[in-house]
Amino acid sequence: MKIRPGALLVALALLTMPFAAAGQTPPKTARIGLLYFGAASAPPSRGSAALFQGLRDLGWVEGQNLTVERRFAEGRSERLADLASELVRAQVNVLVPFGTDLGQVAKAATTTIPIVMAASADPVEKGLIASFARPGGNLTGVAFMSPELSGKRLALMSEVIPNLARAAVIWDPSYSEHDYRELTRAARALNIELRSLEIRSGNDLDDAFRAAAKARAMALIITPSRQTLQHRQRIVDLAMAARLPAMGSYADFAAAGSLMSYGPDPGESWRRAASHIDKILKGAKAGDLPVERPSRFELAVNMKTAKTLGLTIPSSILLRADQIIE
Repeated sequence: MKIRPGALLVALALLTMPFAAAGQTPPKTARIGLLYFGAASAPPSRGSAALFQGLRDLGWVEGQNLTVERRFAEGRSERLADLASELVRAQVNVLVPFGTDLGQVAKAATTTIPIVMAASADPVEKGLIASFARPGGNLTGVAFMSPELSGKRLALMSEVIPNLARAAVIWDPSYSEHDYRELTRAARALNIELRSLEIRSGNDLDDAFRAAAKARAMALIITPSRQTLQHRQRIVDLAMAARLPAMGSYADFAAAGSLMSYGPDPGESWRRAASHIDKILKGAKAGDLPVERPSRFELAVNMKTAKTLGLTIPSSILLRADQIIE
C-alpha cells in the first residue's frame, strides 16, 4: 500500500495539533517532585487526583513523558526538610509541596527549582511570595485561603440550628488567623458567643472538645489548616460523640461525617496548579505567574448526620447545596 506524501503530512499535523495551535512544541520528558506531609498508604486526595487529571489534559502523562518523584513524611514534620532535599538532588524540573508549611520547607531547600504550591494560609504574610500578582523568586501556585467564607459558615449553621447562641471554633494559630478574625466579626454581628479552641497538633483535640463541652457550645466551626485536614476524621468523630453539629472547610469534612462543609473546591484549584506546572515546563518563570485564589466554592450537606443529630436542614440550604450526602 502506498501512502501519498500529502496524506502523511496531514496525519502528522493532526498528531501535533493541540501543541501547534498554541504555538508550542510537543512536550519533552519532564520530572516533577511531590512532597506530602501524610502517609504513602493514605488514599489519594481529591487535590492530588485533580492535579494529575489536569496534567493529563495538558498532555503530561506519568509513565510516558512525565516522571513523578513522591516523598511522604508519614505525619512527621522533622522529616520534611530531608525529603525536600532528596527531591532537589533528584533534579526535578518542578517541586510541588502540598501545603503552606511544606511550601516554606521547599523554598528553604532550593532557590532555583520552580515550586508550585497549594497554600491554605496567606503566602504573602508567610513570606513565601512578594505579591499575588507577581510572586517573584521561584515560587507560584494557588492559595486556598478564603477567610471571608468563615463568617458564611457560621451564618449557615445559624440557619440550621434554631436560636444558635454559642459556637466553638477549632483553629490553628499558625494558619488560620484571618479565618478566626472573620469568625469573631461574624459572631458579633449574629450575636453568637464564640469559644476559641486552639490546636497545634492532634494531641490538643481531646482538651479542645472538653473546653467546647464546658462552654456548652451548640455548634462547631472547623477552620482550614494542615492539622484540621490531617485529623478531620477524628475531629468529626469527636463532634459526633459530643452530638455537636460541625461545619467543615472542605467537602472532605462532610464526606467524613460533619453536618455541613463550605469552602473552595480543591479539585478546581489543583487543576489550575497543573496549568502553572505546564507553563513552567514550557519555559515560563514561576515568579512571573500570579498566585491564584479560589473561584469556585461548594456547599455539602450530610443528611445522615443531620438525621443522627435530630436536625432538619432547611430547604433554602438544600437548594443551594452542591453535594447532598445521603
